Amino acid sequence: MYIGYSEAETFLRNCKDAVIITHQSPDGDCIGAGFGLKDILAELGIRSRVVCSDEFPSRYDFMTNTGAGEDFEPETVIAVDIADTKLMGKYKDIYGDKIQLCIDHHISNINYAEKTLLRPKATAACEIIYDLAKFMGVEISRHCAMCLYTGIATDSGCFKYDCTTPRAHEIAAEMKRSYDINFAEINRAMFEIKTKARMILESKFVNLMEEYLDNKLVIASVTLDMMKEIGINSDEFEGLAPMTIQLEGTEVGVLIKEREPNTFKCSFRSADSVNVSEICRSLGGGGHEKAAGCSIEGCTLQEAENKIVEAVRKAMA
Repeated sequence: MYIGYSEAETFLRNCKDAVIITHQSPDGDCIGAGFGLKDILAELGIRSRVVCSDEFPSRYDFMTNTGAGEDFEPETVIAVDIADTKLMGKYKDIYGDKIQLCIDHHISNINYAEKTLLRPKATAACEIIYDLAKFMGVEISRHCAMCLYTGIATDSGCFKYDCTTPRAHEIAAEMKRSYDINFAEINRAMFEIKTKARMILESKFVNLMEEYLDNKLVIASVTLDMMKEIGINSDEFEGLAPMTIQLEGTEVGVLIKEREPNTFKCSFRSADSVNVSEICRSLGGGGHEKAAGCSIEGCTLQEAENKIVEAVRKAMA
């Protein structure tokens, strides 16, 4: 059931001992939304903890170092920035059919929760969390402000993607004006600092790019063997997918990352008018019009690439 801010406020003010689930392969938005919501619940005197199927990358320590929350048997189950329960990883089996509230901005959300606060035009889930806190009249701490700014900045590509709303700029300005967050330090950590392994991978990236469909589609694939050879961790891939649409003339770019043998995470980007959310939906995934993803399992890399080429061909036709 879709709800508005009023119903979400009633739910949160009356909830108890909440577990907040973020999606696997966590990024700045889901982490920021999870820990931002945790701070808001703390202001209401409600204890909560944030969980993820994968470890939080170390560059987000400034958000997660407050602790994910004490251990308790949850009475409330909340999901943030998750369009589909299969994105919960191991927590799908534990909580997948018990989600009481979902706060999300993905148009591909399958409405799996009892209550869903969905704002598909929002830049990030953190934008919704901020507006919810303001609607509720809850004090936003400096730590919460850093979390929410980080989520908005990362999902907007540091405010350069066309999903960036005027509201996102307004919230970022408020974070800087009222909470004195070090936005330059956050932006440097999110967009500039890289490990040596990540820089090596980027230097090899042009050789990984294969062109299809009259050069309108670019696919770059990174295998487990390649990751082992370079020494790169899977959590260092954030922000790499947009490089697939930097080549002149490219309309759709796809980054394929092998998660385990015969299992591939595919991140799609659209340079202009192609709706990659619909393409990913046809492959069992979803997301936004210009940025979406899916998983392809039980096949070789070549077979996965063939499926992607065919799906993009149909979409372009």
